[in-house]
Amino acid sequence: TFIIIMAARSGIGYDVHRLVEGRPLILGGVNIPWQKGLDGHSDADVLSHAIADAILGAVGAPDIGYFFPPSDNSIKGISSMSILQKTAQEVADRGGEIINVDSSLIAEEPKILAHADEMKKNISQALGLDVVKIGIKATTNERMGFVGKGEGMAAMAIASVEI
Repeated sequence: TFIIIMAARSGIGYDVHRLVEGRPLILGGVNIPWQKGLDGHSDADVLSHAIADAILGAVGAPDIGYFFPPSDNSIKGISSMSILQKTAQEVADRGGEIINVDSSLIAEEPKILAHADEMKKNISQALGLDVVKIGIKATTNERMGFVGKGEGMAAMAIASVEI
C-alpha cells in the first residue's frame, strides 16, 4: 500500500495592461462594452493573466510569458481562456490539482461586478474548477497613479494548489 501525501501550495500573480482605443475590453473571458480595451499580444485579459501566473507560481513553474512569449506571432491575439487551459494542464502534468483562486481587478471604470458571474463561469470552465472556488473582486485605485487616471488596469490573484 502506498500513501501519497499532497501538500497545499499557494502562488501569487499580478498583471497590468494599458487601456487603448480600438481594442475590445476582455476580462475573465467576457467582452465588456467599453470605449477602450486593454493592449497586449494576446487578448490582454489582465484578470485571467494574474490568475494564470498565481497558479503557475503555486507549482513552481515559469510565468505565462515563458509559455506564451510576446515574440511568438503564432499566438498573437490568443484567448486568455486558452492560456488558463494550458495553465491547468501544467498543474495536472505536475501531479497537482487546483484548489481555489481569488482575484482582485483594479480599475476606475467600468464597473465590472455585474459581469462577475459570467467571468467565474468562463474561468471555471477553462480551469476545470468548480465555480464556487473562484473569487473575483473589484476595487479602484482612488484616482491615483496610472490606474486611477484611467490609463490602464491591473489585477492581482492568489491560487492554492495541492501537489
